[in-house]
This record gives sequence, structure tokens and C-alpha cells, in this order.
Amino acid sequence: MAKLNIVLYEPEIPQNTGNIARLCACTGASLYLVGKLGFALTDKYTKRAGMDYWESVDLHRINSMDELFQKFPEGKFYYLTTKSKKKYTEIEFKENDFIVFGPESRGLPQEYVTRDTAITIPMKEGQRSLNLSNSVAIVAYEIIRQIGI
Repeated sequence: MAKLNIVLYEPEIPQNTGNIARLCACTGASLYLVGKLGFALTDKYTKRAGMDYWESVDLHRINSMDELFQKFPEGKFYYLTTKSKKKYTEIEFKENDFIVFGPESRGLPQEYVTRDTAITIPMKEGQRSLNLSNSVAIVAYEIIRQIGI
């Protein structure tokens, strides 16, 4: 397992997933794509955004969050949401933690955003959300700052 695990729950936009895959290749993070995807992994936009980095990505396709939890029963999962007051910078991340991001149009289901490990990226009040690939990069590099690559 990588030092960092990035989970995209039902991602919808191929370019975001491609950008995140490239980030994973460059940082050594594992990428878990969970549930129904809003595109095919063979989509030209996904491939183009990931460029020639796809071969370097530790990519895992998982059917459900429950399946992921069963695969990693000791895993520590952090859920990114705009509905939490706990900032990602307040967390002391550890190697092999999972950071979970929801679909671009609706975010994570309520059952995850109400957990005590739900965290947020601070934003100006009144704004809906940051771009998914930007959000992943922000939190991933905080974890890298704390634990290294």
C-alpha cells in the first residue's frame, strides 16, 4: 500500500480524474475509484488529462465503499466535505490514511459527511466548492508535508 490513498467516490468528470491520476503517479499515491463512474476509463478526456502517466498509477477499481472498508478494516478514512467545520490542517495524518472525495455535482453522501473524520478545506463563505482535482492536490500535499513521500 502507498503512504497515501486517494479515494474518488463516483467521480463524474473525466478530466478531474485524469488530473488526479497524474498527481498519484507523481506522488506515489494509490488511487481508488469507487462506485459508478460518470465516464469510461478509456474516455479520451480522461486519458489526455492523465497523459502518459496512467501506466505509473497504482489504480484500483472498487464497487462500493463497503467493499473498500472490508478490504482495509484497519484503514483510517477522512471524508472531504464543505459541511464540516474541522479543517484538514487540524489533522495529524499518518501513513496509509485514506482521503475520500465525492462526486463533483453533489459531494459525499450524508452518512460520510457526518462522521467525526469529516474534514474541510476553508473557503470564503457563500461559495459552493473548489474543483475536485484542486481539492485533492491541496489535501494530498498537506499529507506529504506531514509524512513525506
